[in-house]
Amino acid sequence: MTELKFPIYLDHHATTPLDSRVLDAMMPYLTEKFGNASSLDHPYGYEASVAVEDAREKIANAIGARHDEIIFTSGATESDNIALIGTMQKYSDRGSHLITCVTEHKAVLDTARHLESIGKKITYLPVNEYGEINLEELQSAITDDTVMISIMTANNEIGTISDVTEIGKIAHENEVIFHTDAAQAVGHIPVNVQKMQIDLMSFSAHKMYGPKGIGVLYVRGVKPRVKPNSLVFGGGQERNIRSGTLNVPGIVGFGKAIEIAIQEMDSENKKFKEWGNLMLKEFEKIGGKLNGHPERKLSHNLNLYFSGIESKAIINSVSKKIAISAGSACTTQIVQPSHVLIAIGLNEEQSHASIRIGMGRSTTKEEIDFVTKEIIAQIKSISKIRI
Repeated sequence: MTELKFPIYLDHHATTPLDSRVLDAMMPYLTEKFGNASSLDHPYGYEASVAVEDAREKIANAIGARHDEIIFTSGATESDNIALIGTMQKYSDRGSHLITCVTEHKAVLDTARHLESIGKKITYLPVNEYGEINLEELQSAITDDTVMISIMTANNEIGTISDVTEIGKIAHENEVIFHTDAAQAVGHIPVNVQKMQIDLMSFSAHKMYGPKGIGVLYVRGVKPRVKPNSLVFGGGQERNIRSGTLNVPGIVGFGKAIEIAIQEMDSENKKFKEWGNLMLKEFEKIGGKLNGHPERKLSHNLNLYFSGIESKAIINSVSKKIAISAGSACTTQIVQPSHVLIAIGLNEEQSHASIRIGMGRSTTKEEIDFVTKEIIAQIKSISKIRI
């Protein structure tokens, strides 16, 4: 039996540790291969450029895209901003209406609110108890003024997977541009931009065991060709959509990370689904309730609430041995209920009683067994204290 190392990390939706194989691929570009990929007049720059294009090809292949449809950014948040603001600006002659969803990541919701502040019209679709939009409501929300739809592929809190293929079909039937934030999905579930009729897609390397500070915006090149306005101006890199010196080590790491993720996806999902079901079964014995869809969800996600027990009390009680997160977003001044959990029908008390467990590549069965027993023990202890 392998000796457990504490704290056990189970917050893989927030970020993932850098895979050692990814670091090995990056190291030469952090040291001797330091060239600027835009400096093609000498071997240093050419070498960096070749590495960038090799990574671009790997990422494109992983999502069914062409290599010239991959635009490098600093992360999914920047990609979301370019997708929404850049597209609504570029196609303002078509209309001023954007359709999104109440459970989107803040990177989309806050960008949508910015667009509202400058005169754009936003429809925020509601969700059912599992976090799914109603496709008929989506269809009904489309008007002659609608420019784009932005619905995430998989939710970052409850793991619910959207019916992206049907959403893409509806969008294209109505000649509307479809964007999806796939930060939690790419590298974890199969995503194909052609089959799913996705026009714009945002994702990050650090969600799939790659480095932080590097992301991608997929931009469809044909049928239809999409070209959002740039938000960053300078040297005209990345098809004039995102200027700036390219993060070569990060890009190389992204390419390696997605290559590994695609190869190991099936085996990881099988393992996580089994472990997640085992944990849920044990937690349900002490009153735990699953948040989100029981089947159509990310296999490594487990979000649940324990009635009458604040998530912070659970998290603090296990913090020296287990790293998990709350189901609510916290700031230093005020604790607010999760907008996702409220949207699926939980009240504030239930939202504040929710925890999120995110399994990862390095997680072991021994860790899962320990975590399950430890959380149950602490919940029972907290319950006795409060009686």
